[in-house]
Parts: sequence; structure tokens; C-alpha cells
Amino acid sequence: MPVEETLDVGPGLWIWRLSYPDWHPGAGWPEEVTSTCVESGGEVAVLDPLAPPEASEIWDRLDARPPTLAVVLKPDHVRDVDLFVRRYGCRAFGPWLFWRSNIPETELEPIEPGSELPGGLRALDDGRGRNETPLWLPEQRTLVFADGLAGASDGLRIWETPHLERAQAALRELLELPFERVIVSHGEPLHDRAAFERALELPPWRNWD
Repeated sequence: MPVEETLDVGPGLWIWRLSYPDWHPGAGWPEEVTSTCVESGGEVAVLDPLAPPEASEIWDRLDARPPTLAVVLKPDHVRDVDLFVRRYGCRAFGPWLFWRSNIPETELEPIEPGSELPGGLRALDDGRGRNETPLWLPEQRTLVFADGLAGASDGLRIWETPHLERAQAALRELLELPFERVIVSHGEPLHDRAAFERALELPPWRNWD
């Protein structure tokens, strides 16, 4: 049965999880993916948003506090950014480059590590060289990742990469930020700072159960 659920994470921060429509057993990641909604500095931002079915409490909640920003954190996380822009007329941000088979119709305002978005959200570097920009949500003291980290069965892990040492170094620098939680798109979505610190010392994640 398709998954559709929401979870309040903290003040001004909630997530929704949905079954990915094009998922298949050989995809290399679990069927359910996570999208994030955050209110910060007078803005409402949806991060890597995947659209729910039309008759959904998720839409009801979004309609009640319409997004002003839609942000794509990684080239292959275009998901439904175009639908959100059409529905809410929000500004859209994302990478400079996209996969040739997965390009948004919307002209996204480009972001890169160090970019500050409306609402005070800040783009970070995950060190993997895959054009992913995790976001720092200062009001919620939260980091949000696309694929740089994943919620594996044994806890938070760095996704497998040939640039592991570089990724570990970049992620270790993020410990300078006073974050308390981490949200990831794939696997168990919510983790604390201690789980992030453990992930820096563990082997990268290669296979889903």
C-alpha cells in the first residue's frame, strides 16, 4: 500500500513521506521518500517536494500556509517542483546543472554552497562533488540533505561515494553549526546530532535491506 504520512518535527518545521511513483525494486533506495516544509524569516519553503495525490491532507496543510519558495537540493531530485511553482506561484531555486532526462520546466534560480536563500536558509557543501547543496535551517537548528546522508537500518550513514574522505571532511566542518537534528530524504528521515557524528566514523552505506 502506498505510504502517505506527515510528521511535525518542531516549530515551523514538518515533513511528509510518500511512495515514489517511479520506484522499482532495483532502484537502490527505499520506496518512500521525504519532503520538508519549513517556515523561516517570513518565508515558507518546500524542499525537494514530491506532490501528494490531489485529495490529500498534505495539500490542505500546504494550502493553509502556501509555500513562497521551492528548493531542489540535488540534480536528480527535481521531483514536482514545476507543479508547486504553478500551484503557488513561488520562487524556485536549485542546482546549476541537471540530468538531461530530468530537467525542470521552471527556470530555477541557481544556488551553490554558501548561497543564502530568502528566509535565511543557507546552502552547504556535502563534499561529494555531485552538485548537492544540503540546507542549514538556522531557526530550527536543522540540516536537510538530499542524498549526502541516508537513514540506514543501523542509523545515519554517508551514502556510498568514491570521494569518502572529502565528504567526511566537508561534513565534519558542519559540526561548527549548532544543529540539533538532521533530515534525510531516503530511509528513516529524522536523526539527532549524535547520529550525525557517528556517521562520520562509519563505512559508507552501500545496500538497502
